[in-house]
Parts: sequence; C-alpha cells; structure tokens
Amino acid sequence: MLYIVSTPIGNLGDISLRALDTLRAVDTIISEDTRKTGILLKYFEISKPQLSFYEQNEKKQLPRILGQLKEGRDVALVSNAGTPAVSDPGFTLVRAALENDIEITAVPGPPLLDREQQLFQYHSLMQPVRAVPGPTALVMALVLSGLPVHAFTFRGFPPRKSSARMRFMEVDKDSPHTLIFYESPHRLINFLKDALQVYGDRHGAIANDLTKKFETVLRGPLSELIEQISENKLLGEYTIVISGQRKEKGK
Repeated sequence: MLYIVSTPIGNLGDISLRALDTLRAVDTIISEDTRKTGILLKYFEISKPQLSFYEQNEKKQLPRILGQLKEGRDVALVSNAGTPAVSDPGFTLVRAALENDIEITAVPGPPLLDREQQLFQYHSLMQPVRAVPGPTALVMALVLSGLPVHAFTFRGFPPRKSSARMRFMEVDKDSPHTLIFYESPHRLINFLKDALQVYGDRHGAIANDLTKKFETVLRGPLSELIEQISENKLLGEYTIVISGQRKEKGK
C-alpha cells in the first residue's frame, strides 16, 4: 500500500501519532529531500530506508517505487513539509499508483496551506492568537482523488436549492483549477446531477469517512459517480473533487 503521510510544516511536535506509527511500520519512505526527512526521522528515532523523489529524478525513480508497491511492500510518501502531492512531485506517484490499481490512503496532518494560518497573528488584549495545524478533509480528498493538485479552488458547501446551487457552480465553470466542495448525504445526488449539467461529464472523486475504518474514495466521470452512489445508503458528510475546465488543443 502507498501511504501519503503529512509531516510538520515547522514545529516537529505537530506530527500525528498515526503518522509516526506509519513511518515506523512501512518498508520504505519516499522523500522529497532525504536530508530534511532524515532530520525528522532521527528526531523520532525512526530508522527506515529512504528513496529521493523530486522533479528532476521522478521519471527514473517512479518504476522503482512502483516495483516495490507491486511486490506488496508498504511505502510512505512524504514531502519536506505539509501534505505530499500538493505542489510537489508526489502527485505523479499518486496518479501512477491509481493507474496500476495500487491501494492508497492518506495520513492527515498539517497541510502546507496551514502555513499562512500559522504566520497570522491577531492581537486582542495583547494576547496573540495562533493556529495549530491539523487534518483537513479537503486536502486529503484532493490528494486521494488523482486529479491535478497544483491549483485548486475550495468552494465549501453549496446552496441547498438547485437553481441557486447551479448559479453557485457556474462561477467556476470555465476555471482550469480543480474544484472542491462539501455536501451532506441528503443532497449529494442532486448536487452531482447539477454539477453534471453545469460542468459536463468531467472526472471527479467522492470521499467519505476519510481516515476511518471504512474510508471510501470513488473516482470516475460524474455520470458514473451518480450511478455508483444511487443505490447506496449515504451517511456522513462528503467531499467532492471535480476536475477543472480543460483547454482545447490548439488554443
């Protein structure tokens, strides 16, 4: 299995217990920079073989990593800071793993985008307020979707009524960025039907119960996703990821 493991964006104390357990259990750790990851591993007394994986060597290393996964070995993917596959070469490995039917899961932690929150300070009565980073459903769903992660737009919960919801969606109809939404189980199917009408039959992913025992990520064209969930009992909140508008060739 491929584990996508989030690491601290600054303070090493922010790492999760599950992340540490995963790093101790896997056979190999795939690192954006083995020197920086080595500092983290040494701090927590973890001794595991590392393989470097970055933009300049990803074509060379990808077959080697996939070979280990196909042999049944457990591999952890980490970046220098935050969640792997967001603005780093990890996306290439995730996409390749999905194409080869290799099981993947994500171990949440502080996403890199939390750095802006961590740097923000608001003073009230001279008391600073800082954010302590933690798991974010939208980042986990994005990384596991297999869709482009380098630029995305988070739209949150859409309006409840169909007409207002479709107007809400049309704002990003021509955006090339991957789109992320939250939705309740009671409105999920109607949401997907409206999305199909507004965006066309784009590829998407539906994530539910992330990090739990019955974690589910469905992937495929919107029309197929509607068919897959129509007969299922829907429980809990869902995160929906939809690909952005693709430019036509020659334009």
